Order: sequence, then C-alpha cells, then structure tokens
Amino acid sequence: QVQLVESGGGFVQAGGSLRLSCAASGSIRAVNFMGWYRQAPGNQRDLVASITSHGTTNYADSVKGRFTISGDSAKNTADLQMNSLKPEDTAIYYCYMRTRYNNYWGQGAQVTVSS
Repeated sequence: QVQLVESGGGFVQAGGSLRLSCAASGSIRAVNFMGWYRQAPGNQRDLVASITSHGTTNYADSVKGRFTISGDSAKNTADLQMNSLKPEDTAIYYCYMRTRYNNYWGQGAQVTVSS
C-alpha cells in the first residue's frame, strides 16, 4: 500500500514563507511525477507545481517566481517552498504522485495566509 505523508503548512502573514514536504512510502514503481495541488473552499482542486522523475518542473502561473518545487526521485519526496505568500494562496494543499499504474494523494495540509 502506498502512502503520501505531508508535513509543514500552517499560518503566516502575507509576504511570509512556508515549506511543505511530502514523502511517499510503500510499494512504489515507475513514478512519472510528483506534485502539489491546492483547493480553496468552493473551488476545484488545481495544480500548483509538479516535478518529474527527471527533474523537470512545472508551475501554475499564479505561483511562478514565488514557489519552488524540489524532489528526490530516489526517495520519492517532493517539497514546496512558498515565498511571498498572498491571502489568495490560502487553501488545503495536497501532495500527489502519479505512477505508470496508479495515482495517489496525501491527506492535505492547511495553509492560511492573513492579510
């Protein structure tokens, strides 16, 4: 059984920084990419950033230049460094992993940014 465990997140004032970490464990094979999605109340879950097993990254336009995703494909980890946070970044952030055989989600981490 594959599990994604997230840590980090919390409460910060606008302009501050937070870091999210995700570690996958279990019987993991053929990972395509890991990433972070977020979902605010009443909104759909949207991709924030992703990183492939080869290190190629992708970001939502709204976070480019502020967020940085990093990962270790050997350890199946993915971290999201979030700088210059804005109130509109407030959401539950979910770690995600896509393999050749399945998709997996973490339990979610709350990020709250006050104005």
